[in-house]
Amino acid sequence: MEKRELWEKCQKLIAAYKNGELGDCSMPEDANPGFKGEARERRLSYFTLPMSLNYQRDSYSLWKAALKTYGDKETREVFEVEKAANMEIEKLRQKLVRYRLALQPNNHIKIWRKIAETVYYNWDDWSNFWKKADNDLEIIRGWVQVKFKTGFPYLSGPKIFNYWSFIMSTYGQVEMKNKEIIEIAPDTHVTKGSVRMGVITPEEVAKLSKEEISRRWREVLAGSGIAPIEMHPPMWFWSRGGFRVKL
Repeated sequence: MEKRELWEKCQKLIAAYKNGELGDCSMPEDANPGFKGEARERRLSYFTLPMSLNYQRDSYSLWKAALKTYGDKETREVFEVEKAANMEIEKLRQKLVRYRLALQPNNHIKIWRKIAETVYYNWDDWSNFWKKADNDLEIIRGWVQVKFKTGFPYLSGPKIFNYWSFIMSTYGQVEMKNKEIIEIAPDTHVTKGSVRMGVITPEEVAKLSKEEISRRWREVLAGSGIAPIEMHPPMWFWSRGGFRVKL
């Protein structure tokens, strides 16, 4: 397939997604308090910490649990990195498991605590974390995936880091620099969509790594004006809906 033909199909799919032609496109992260403009720190924390627990679980259930945890005044403080970093571990555990935000009473609490400690003891809070990086995603990637990698368990992994970066630029409302480096995250639905789009062949599904599929998308979209991560939600819902919309 010629690149320009693929670009046109991508634009059609993006338009179908925005126009509601793909059906209900409610994202898991839509379960949020609807932060006002002045609540930047709360917004950044809310859309980051639960991400670190999103491994092999239903994303919709995760974010519903996050919303319940935030909505309860007795548990909301787990989203404040200073408090989460210094809270007695048993108290933190009780607050995180109350609404099943943490499903693993030991490992999930350690992850949440570790990230809170890393941010608090190095940057004070999430707002300063982004401010010190000048909202530059290249710098953030260097911190999360290299320099402070052990301080960001799971969040530092390529797949979740890219998706978290996308969430930060949308739900987190971060006006980030170098946004174009965000890679597409080839989960099951995106991989199926990649085959339908002709970006990879059915035979390549079993042969290519997730990183290689991401690289293929970056290569085919080069010069199109479409960032790879922009294709993630449209393809995810396109696949989830059984590819009913024809391109």
